[in-house]
Amino acid sequence: MKSEITGITRANEGIQGISWNILGQTYVPKSYAENSFSWHATLPPGTFVPPHIHPDQDEYLYMLEGKLDFMLGNSEAQATAGDLIRLGMGVPHGIFNKSEQTAKVLFWVSPSRKLFDLFWGLHNMKEQKPEDVVAMAAEFNIHFLPPPGS
Repeated sequence: MKSEITGITRANEGIQGISWNILGQTYVPKSYAENSFSWHATLPPGTFVPPHIHPDQDEYLYMLEGKLDFMLGNSEAQATAGDLIRLGMGVPHGIFNKSEQTAKVLFWVSPSRKLFDLFWGLHNMKEQKPEDVVAMAAEFNIHFLPPPGS
């Protein structure tokens, strides 16, 4: 069991100096324990997280800057700075920066499961090809959905 370590993760730092490049976005882990994993994400304009499902994790996003569009189950929504987005376990969701400004977000999941390890794996891919990202994510119990109409 991995327990939380008491301390401060500074504003512009990740735990152990870690910073990942995931699908053109920058993820900086802020905390990591068995029951919770958080990271700061910078999503440049035009980037997105394709629709997917976490079957055994709740996911949360707190919008710090910018605007994001969401696919939440069968509906669409937008969120801006100060909004909290709640993504329940097993609910399909996708995250899209369709704006012209960078979005900054604090993400966290509970429980952590293997998401920290998935991010390492994706970051370490020589090239993040969609089919390889989908296959690796499935190994860590994150399931990407087929594109609409396929």
